[in-house]
Amino acid sequence: QVQLVESGGGLVQSGGSTRLSCAASGFTLAYYAIAWFRQAPGKEREGVSCIASTDFSTHYTDSVKGRFTISRDNAKSEMYLQMNSLKPEDTAVYYCAVDRRGACPRFWDEYQYDYWSQGTQVTVAS
Repeated sequence: QVQLVESGGGLVQSGGSTRLSCAASGFTLAYYAIAWFRQAPGKEREGVSCIASTDFSTHYTDSVKGRFTISRDNAKSEMYLQMNSLKPEDTAVYYCAVDRRGACPRFWDEYQYDYWSQGTQVTVAS
């Protein structure tokens, strides 16, 4: 059974940091590109970051560049999103997703992903 189970998140002060983790099971994570998305209240889901399985190249949406870091540990079948210098506008439900094609073209396109996590809330207090 394929599962992506998130942990982390919660309430964070503005300027603070937190790390999201996503544990994969039921498939071989090493072959998949990994992405993080978020959805703020009243807004569409937004692609935040992606890391390819082929060359481990990373991609970020402009609003998080220099503050967020995506990473993966294929041996543990886990993926991570380290979020620093958090702002109130980062408040959202965060999701991890995987794409069997292994690369990150148009990583913001949610329809290309095969599996999704249930989402975890991150709230940044001002």
